[in-house]
Amino acid sequence: MSGTMTKKAKENLVKVKSILVSQPKPTDDKSPYFNLAEKYKLKIDFRPFIQVEPVTFKEFRKQKIDILNHTAVIFTSRNAVDHFFKLATESKVEMPADMKYFCISDQTSNYLQKYIVIRKRKIFTGSRTANDLIEILKKHKNEKYIFPCSNIRKNDIPDFLQKNGYNHTEAIIYKTVASDLSDLANVNYDIIAFYSPSGINSLFVNYPDFKQNNTRIAAFGPTTANAVREAGLQLDIEAPLPNAPSMTGALELYIKRANNV
Repeated sequence: MSGTMTKKAKENLVKVKSILVSQPKPTDDKSPYFNLAEKYKLKIDFRPFIQVEPVTFKEFRKQKIDILNHTAVIFTSRNAVDHFFKLATESKVEMPADMKYFCISDQTSNYLQKYIVIRKRKIFTGSRTANDLIEILKKHKNEKYIFPCSNIRKNDIPDFLQKNGYNHTEAIIYKTVASDLSDLANVNYDIIAFYSPSGINSLFVNYPDFKQNNTRIAAFGPTTANAVREAGLQLDIEAPLPNAPSMTGALELYIKRANNV
């Protein structure tokens, strides 16, 4: 989507005073959200719409997965790292020194040092996206991969492994579930910012009769934007945009128009 807005969205250019961000409150005082709140005198609240729950050792055993029957692990998040090593410990599995680790980003690969001595391990790291990691996987087709993930996950990596005949096992090691939002007083904000389809699902789990009325919906990423539309909601703010690569950037562009500043 370009910076232009549909006629329907234009009609919703009502002044913005409050924003609900469906993520945890940033720990960094220099978060662009705090700058946005100060600059435009906004009330910005943070509330995770989803939470992660571990799969129990008993549930994991039902999947009949032998971790040591694999030569490589694919990690796409720090959550996956935490829950994988927790289950490995509970299974009394010691990771062999020659196990290879394929990580989606530097942030994820650096996080491995919480559990292993990374300088002694074979670690392959993507730049940040699933496509970057797939390019690395293409050079290592002969591994036996284990892909630890959530019950809700993106399809790109498992679809690539499946379509290209890679020897791999998908292991559901944690669950993404809706948070209890019952104390949010009918979610009465001018804008709600969503970062994942699971967040949209959580909204309707908590408020099955949610009516958008004059609430503007912001979405980050194409899958989240599609989830907004599929839920029958109007999408007013979509990020990233060519001139606003971040959610806060897209929000600011909208606020400038809506608040006439």
